[in-house]
Amino acid sequence: MTSPRPTSPVLSRGDAASFWFFVVAGVAIAIWAVVRSVANIAAAAPNQNVRVVTPFVDTVAQAPLGPGGSAVTIELTGGVVTAPSLPAASLWALFIAEGLFAVVVVTVVTLLLLLTSSILRGRIFSRRNTALVSTAGVVTLVGAAGVPFFQNMVANGAIAWISERTVDRGTVQLIDLPSLIGIAFVAGLAGTAFAVGDRLQRDTEGLV
Repeated sequence: MTSPRPTSPVLSRGDAASFWFFVVAGVAIAIWAVVRSVANIAAAAPNQNVRVVTPFVDTVAQAPLGPGGSAVTIELTGGVVTAPSLPAASLWALFIAEGLFAVVVVTVVTLLLLLTSSILRGRIFSRRNTALVSTAGVVTLVGAAGVPFFQNMVANGAIAWISERTVDRGTVQLIDLPSLIGIAFVAGLAGTAFAVGDRLQRDTEGLV
């Protein structure tokens, strides 16, 4: 005979308080992401003097770091350029990057809050929770790949526009592949852990 699944909370008051703190923090992060993206889109919408964060590779510049403020050669890994305007494709890429960032953050926070709610009700391992964890991992991976991709389009467009297409667009970094691999590994590991936990729990309940 299979015993009914537990419905009472399995977390201590301290654990529950920690989870509710996570809920509040998650909501705050989601609001911040939306406000940030809306503000960046509003600032860039007129397409005048657009500030663009730009990564660089093997790019040297002069900085007043020597004695008496004399110029010293440095290697840039990143900076902010102000483009008088952006090409239409780059401007739309900026809008897409900001929109995608907000959507990904809000989606991941929502999925994790649903997971937290389930755990607070005393159900840690279930097919629903496994789906929530796996989906959150996939959405995070999409954001980690998609947002930098469109941001690179913006940076490349800004550099091409400022330099009148005399600067090699290859000087701008592409997506950070090691980070993507790390996110994919963590997402896969978390999904597997919840799937195995759910299966073991169902097997155990079937023996009772």
